[in-house]
Amino acid sequence: MADRVLPFKKDRDTGGFFAAADRHELVYRACNDCGASINPPHARCAACGSWNTGWKQASGKGRLFTWSVVEQQIHPAFPTPYTIVVVALEDDPSVRYVGYLDGAHDLKADMAMRVRFEPTEDGGALPQWIPDNAR
Repeated sequence: MADRVLPFKKDRDTGGFFAAADRHELVYRACNDCGASINPPHARCAACGSWNTGWKQASGKGRLFTWSVVEQQIHPAFPTPYTIVVVALEDDPSVRYVGYLDGAHDLKADMAMRVRFEPTEDGGALPQWIPDNAR
């Protein structure tokens, strides 16, 4: 299998997300002044204009928002079939994260999902999602 592309971990907006993932923690950005979630993450709150934002610990649980099974291979690092999922966080359903599952799966809208951390070639980890009832 070809090496997968690794995230750029020094990005000022997303670096904290990837640093937390390397520690097997799931986080999302939120405003410390008004409490609004900020996704995609960036330093300034769009709701109140504050720059007082930071990373908030997430439970690692969510609900399946949507998914797509990919059957035509477009990159050697992703043999088919595979499933792309979008999960709404239990902590704040307005925050949705994308994940990858090997193979095709029997999924249902709004099913319970949980995070798992996939090791990366650089010794870090990426959050991925699996059905909550999976082992």
